[in-house]
Amino acid sequence: MVMETENKQNDQQIVERIKYLMDELRYKQVEFAEKIDINASNLSKYLNGRLPISSALINRIVVNLGVSKQWLEEGTDLPFAKQVSPPTLSVPPVQLSNQGTPVYDIDVTAGSMPRASMFTDDRIVGWVDLPGMSSECRIVKVNGDSMKPVICNGDYVAIRELTSMRHIFWGEIYVVMLDDYRLIKYVRRNPDPNLVTLRSANKDYDDMDVPRSDIREMMIVKQILHVDNRL
Repeated sequence: MVMETENKQNDQQIVERIKYLMDELRYKQVEFAEKIDINASNLSKYLNGRLPISSALINRIVVNLGVSKQWLEEGTDLPFAKQVSPPTLSVPPVQLSNQGTPVYDIDVTAGSMPRASMFTDDRIVGWVDLPGMSSECRIVKVNGDSMKPVICNGDYVAIRELTSMRHIFWGEIYVVMLDDYRLIKYVRRNPDPNLVTLRSANKDYDDMDVPRSDIREMMIVKQILHVDNRL
């Protein structure tokens, strides 16, 4: 009886972490089920406690979403402890009809333009229609080679704005907006809780330790759209 109670309590804690992931990734139950390749009705049963949490479910979440198994099972470590790169896609033709994800005529890594001036309708130059891309994303261009080979000069990225900077998925790629700069970097945990470490993919660039208070906004990179200049 004691063992059964402990198992139920542990399952409930894992369910809470799964709900946390769904909230942070902004996935509805059906979308989350698709991402981890299980039946949506079975996911509902897991979340409602009608099915015990299985090792198969945990492994699907770990493999498909890059989540730390230690965090998911025990609550220790970080949700995304490993340095993760978003999926890379080839850029399809930009459409002129307003269907899909908007493409903005801005270089997200250049200048210090405030966010309010970046995503205005007059800066939309077209749309890209790709399956699985959130309607909340915006597509922008990246210049520079600090994130090479993950993101190359001239590539595009689909970004989503954060509503809160309280929860950072350490190791993910973000657009970080400071007063004087816009940077695209891996965001890493710093031993000093008042700082974050910005890391380039290109080993020729050193890490940057930035005060959290200096960060005005952050946007997570959801997809990388690679431009093949050989074409």
